[in-house]
Amino acid sequence: MTVQGTDARRAAVLGSPIAHSLSPVLHRAAYEELGLAGWTYDRFEVDEAALPGFFAELGPEWAGLSLTMPLKRAVIPLLDEISETARSVEAVNTVVFTEDGRRVGDNTDIPGMVAALRERGIEQVDSAAILGAGATASSALAALARVCTGEVVAYVRSPARAAEMRQWGERLDVEVRTADWADAADALRAPLVIATTPAGTTDELAAAAVPERPTTLFDVLYDPWPTALAARWSMFGGAVVSGLDLLVHQAVLQVEQMTGRAPAPLDAMRKAGEHALDAR
Repeated sequence: MTVQGTDARRAAVLGSPIAHSLSPVLHRAAYEELGLAGWTYDRFEVDEAALPGFFAELGPEWAGLSLTMPLKRAVIPLLDEISETARSVEAVNTVVFTEDGRRVGDNTDIPGMVAALRERGIEQVDSAAILGAGATASSALAALARVCTGEVVAYVRSPARAAEMRQWGERLDVEVRTADWADAADALRAPLVIATTPAGTTDELAAAAVPERPTTLFDVLYDPWPTALAARWSMFGGAVVSGLDLLVHQAVLQVEQMTGRAPAPLDAMRKAGEHALDAR
C-alpha cells in the first residue's frame, strides 16, 4: 500500500473519549526513530455523528487515521475498500489514504494480538477461554482463529451476549462454547486466557480463582496496570501479555501502512509507551 510521499504528512487517532489514548506517544516515537521530521500525529475527539464531517475536511496532506471506539464500525460506509481482516469482524481501526485518493480500511488489532502472543512464544494452543463478549472479544476470537486448534469458551453475562459470541464463532470458523459469568473461575484453567473486560471486572477472580500453576493470560487493559488479575497471575509464575503489548504491536502495523516504512521501531515505541504510563 503506497501513501503520498514522506514530507509534511499528518495522521491522528479519532474516538470518544480520546484524551487517554497512547497512540500519539507511540506513533510520534516511531516517526522520530524513522527520521520522519515532517510527520505529525494528533488526537481528535470525534463521535459517530461528527465522523462524516471530519472526513469531508481532510486534505491531501493526510496519510492515515487510527480509530477507536465508537468509530470502528461507523467508519466503514465512508471507505472505498476494507481488508478481509477488517471485514471478518466488521471493525476498522486503521485508515490509509492512498496516492490515488482512496480510503482503505484495515484492522490491525487482530494481527497485533497474534504478534503479541507470538512474541511471548505462544504459537498455538489447543483450547482457550475469553472473559467478556464485547467488541474486543470478537477481535480476540479472530486472533484465536489463527492460533487455537480447538474449543474456545467465552464467559458472558447474558444470553444475548452468548448468542453473539456463538455467531461470531460461526462467522470466524472458531469452535465457540459459551458459559455463564458465574463460572468464570473455570476460565483460568485454560491454556490461554484472554481477558477483554473493563477495569475492575476480574478483580474478584484475581482474589479467589488464580490456579497455583497458571498458564498464559492476555489482559487487554493497560491503564491501570497491572490489573489485579495480571499481578496475581505473575505472582504465581504465569506468563502475562498486556494491553500495552497489543497496543504497540497494532500500532507498529499502522505505522508501516501509513508511512510505507518497515519495519517500524517496535522497541522504541514500547519504551515510549512505558514511559508515558509511568508518568501517569
